[in-house]
Amino acid sequence: MFKTTVKNLLEEALAERQDLFLIALTINAENHINIVIDGDNGVLVEDCIFISRAVDDNLDREEQDFSIEVMSAGAAAPLTHQRQYIKNINRTLSVRTSTEEIEGTLTNATETDIELEWKAREPKPIGKGKVTVKKQANIAYQDIVEAKVVIKF
Repeated sequence: MFKTTVKNLLEEALAERQDLFLIALTINAENHINIVIDGDNGVLVEDCIFISRAVDDNLDREEQDFSIEVMSAGAAAPLTHQRQYIKNINRTLSVRTSTEEIEGTLTNATETDIELEWKAREPKPIGKGKVTVKKQANIAYQDIVEAKVVIKF
């Protein structure tokens, strides 16, 4: 009952703020509510406060003892949602599949897959030395084991 109420309140808040989306919701045995959100334009502290209040203000502490924590997905967290890929177009991703690991620029994200581009050094077709070639790969979401944004300083 409590979990259903929290989930419904969270869905209402996210419906009001279409730019935000849910990454994870967990409620443990002690009724600690942990909500992880992301947004099409990032997540501000005010966004976390909005979600927290939307849930907290509509629950009765006299009826149920609980704690709540709302946070953003974080810069180093793996991408898990299609909207996260869309917001990171033109950024460098490290993508691991079951057979390979590719680091490249995310150039497109559709409903079924992502497109990465990168440069690689390969032997010249004729003669000695190497030449830089542009590579491209389409990777289906279902084939991605883990994908993270590469943070460069």
